[in-house]
Amino acid sequence: MRTPPTPRARAAALAALLSVVTVCAGDAVARSYPFGPHTRSVNDLGNQFVPFHARLWDLLHGRADGGLLLNWQSGFGTSFLPDFGTYLSSPFALLVGVFPEDRIDLAVYAVTLAKTGTAAAAMTWLLTALRRGRGREWAAAVLGATYALCGWSVVEAVYNPMWLDGLIAFPLLCLAGEWARTGRRPVLGTLIVTLAWVSNFYTAYMATLGAALVLVVRLLLEDGTRREQVRGLGRAARTVLLGVGLAAPVLAPVYLGTRHAYPGWNREFAPAAWPDVAARLLPATYSFFSPALFLGTGALLLACALAFHRAVPRTERLVWTGLVAVVVLSLQWGPTHLLWHAFATPNGSPFRQTFVLSGLVVIAAWTAVATAWPDPRTLLGGGMAVALIAAGASFSPLVTSWTYPLFAAGLGAVLGALVLARTGRFALLAALLLIGAQAGQAAATTAYADRQRLNRLDDYAPWGQRQRLQAAAVARADGWPRYRTDPGLEQSTANDPLLVGGQGGAYYSSHTPDILTRTLSALGAGWTSNGRAVHDLDNPVTDAVFSVGARVHMPRDPHQSWNAPDGRPVTVTRAPVPPLVTVRPVNGHAHYGRSPFRNQEKLLGASVYTVPETALRAEDGSGAPDRGAYDYAVRPGTYTLRATCPVDSTVYLWAPDLFGHARLGQAEEAWFRGELPARRAELRELGAGGGALAVTLRVARAGTVPHEAVGCLDRSRLADAVAGLKRTGATRVTVAGSGVRAEMPPGTQGVAVLAVPRTAGWSCGGRPAGSYLGLVAAPLSGDRPVLDCTFRPPGLKAGALVGAAALLGLAGVSLAARLGRRRRETA
Repeated sequence: MRTPPTPRARAAALAALLSVVTVCAGDAVARSYPFGPHTRSVNDLGNQFVPFHARLWDLLHGRADGGLLLNWQSGFGTSFLPDFGTYLSSPFALLVGVFPEDRIDLAVYAVTLAKTGTAAAAMTWLLTALRRGRGREWAAAVLGATYALCGWSVVEAVYNPMWLDGLIAFPLLCLAGEWARTGRRPVLGTLIVTLAWVSNFYTAYMATLGAALVLVVRLLLEDGTRREQVRGLGRAARTVLLGVGLAAPVLAPVYLGTRHAYPGWNREFAPAAWPDVAARLLPATYSFFSPALFLGTGALLLACALAFHRAVPRTERLVWTGLVAVVVLSLQWGPTHLLWHAFATPNGSPFRQTFVLSGLVVIAAWTAVATAWPDPRTLLGGGMAVALIAAGASFSPLVTSWTYPLFAAGLGAVLGALVLARTGRFALLAALLLIGAQAGQAAATTAYADRQRLNRLDDYAPWGQRQRLQAAAVARADGWPRYRTDPGLEQSTANDPLLVGGQGGAYYSSHTPDILTRTLSALGAGWTSNGRAVHDLDNPVTDAVFSVGARVHMPRDPHQSWNAPDGRPVTVTRAPVPPLVTVRPVNGHAHYGRSPFRNQEKLLGASVYTVPETALRAEDGSGAPDRGAYDYAVRPGTYTLRATCPVDSTVYLWAPDLFGHARLGQAEEAWFRGELPARRAELRELGAGGGALAVTLRVARAGTVPHEAVGCLDRSRLADAVAGLKRTGATRVTVAGSGVRAEMPPGTQGVAVLAVPRTAGWSCGGRPAGSYLGLVAAPLSGDRPVLDCTFRPPGLKAGALVGAAALLGLAGVSLAARLGRRRRETA
């Protein structure tokens, strides 16, 4: 017969169910996807994480270009293992494989719910492991759900789903610490550490620090000798070292991928105002630059009441309360802020360690209730502390009209539940009151955060008709590896090649290689996110260089607020392009200059542009002033840029710092969204022209326009250059998930150039690959007609060696544990 579930198991299941239902209820109230018309794909969720999960879907179904090591779809070929280890290595990510391809947004939402429920169950299991609390397991379930529904989870991590792995990791690592303290389950504890660090190393680091604090407190509170305490710490340290070592094959490439990435934002840490900190403990508040500390009135009241609870030993009360206070202070002090964040201030939200504090508060709340229900004196002391927090929050502008009504209703329900529970006669009613208070406040906070994110952050439409049309157009035009198919400059996200297919230049990641950003920007590409999100290059010269033989053109995305909808149909343009591997003369001194037109010519190996002198005048006829030696300074208003081009030219405008619109004569207006250094506008075509030209600029924000802003492309010269590269290029190219093999014409000499950025990890012919103006290059001697270039992410070999050593160490630990167990059984 089947064994019925234990009270602990039922409590964990209740916590998971409560947290998932509450999140869904909050999203339904906000009419957020999938319960309404409002998208939930804000910020990096829509711009990064959904496209990366789409790439994982392609990998799981054998439809991706490339593999786990090399991503052929983004940035003209980039390393994928660092991205996998940062965004996709959680076991929960595999759930996307069971959803249809066009339900990728729903799949990511399901992953988010699964992680939230698992975090609630894990915390419930931890609480009942720290102190069984027999008969009060339902209270542990409510507190476990409280932890999973903390403000950090429903306000911030919900659109950074890989952070939720840290929410799961903290209670699991605390369990591993408990086992190390008592000398139990050494192998399972090590594997839990490995799983946490593989799933998301960033939050796992913070969770490990928090679990270490919990372990120290537990060692201090237990009646053991100093030797036993030291041995417990030693076992815990061994568990962490072996666990992290087993994760090294993923961690080392991730670390080195970060080291080779283009530098992002540089921010100085600024502590939050204390009234704002107090306000974030209350429901229905939102802020990007203060810690999301909301836990619900029940957990907050019980944690505050712990210091007054005489049924709990005095030392235990003081230690847990002191630990919470110290961690609160550590959030606000610069040195400890850096310690929590691995000595690097985050580019975005600066209080990413808040989930650890939430977990500690929940543990303190459970300590207050697990021994005995709080008496009236205890509740009075805790209530006064909560009232002081609420009073301090009144000075914060973050408090909304819903904050105090929700807080008061929750406080009344919690006090009633605790009074009823203490009598022992109305346990069911007490449970319903406590669950209702927590679920109601958390659902309201979730709904409020859903609406606030849409008002304050960029947002992206879920997969719909636009993506279906774009993906179908890419699939029809695909000819990889004979040529690349670019999904187009009119992007829906910065990772369109991952979302809808193709092999484009667009790419957005924490690991965007420095060489990729610098090379493409030298050629005229735009960017956002301070250079981490590189945009597509819609230009015939760079299309020839990177073998883009088909390009999809979409109408502007109506979901983006800066776009005016247009009626253009979905079209595909094709052009003859050289193969992926071409041959150039040996030139060891080539380097990029300032002008993207001249840089494109260097990489192409032919002169195809005329770059004329320009004159820029304001609407009143006055000349635009210079800013430095190379740029005009512009302010909001209308300007006319004059230049002269040869007859039958295609005119391009390069203005990376221009925020506004440009029009050549009566041609279609081109928009520029530059605002250096955060945003860089890409080189754009204005139309056909010749002779004296007048380009009208409508400037919306102050910026600059280069003196050499206009380039006049000669299409016939470009066609000749392309024909020459095709004639001398590879006769056959084969690509794989780890490299390229090219067959060259017999007797070919010079430098073979692979149309892939020279990121770290490329080797050709068994030697590190060279660089030709930022692209992978290798010398050709003429006697070897085959070129083999392979890619291995930096750190993979070293990580594998460390992982193997850790595996041997774990085997030794397992063997020692078995021998010790046999000796005890024999004795």
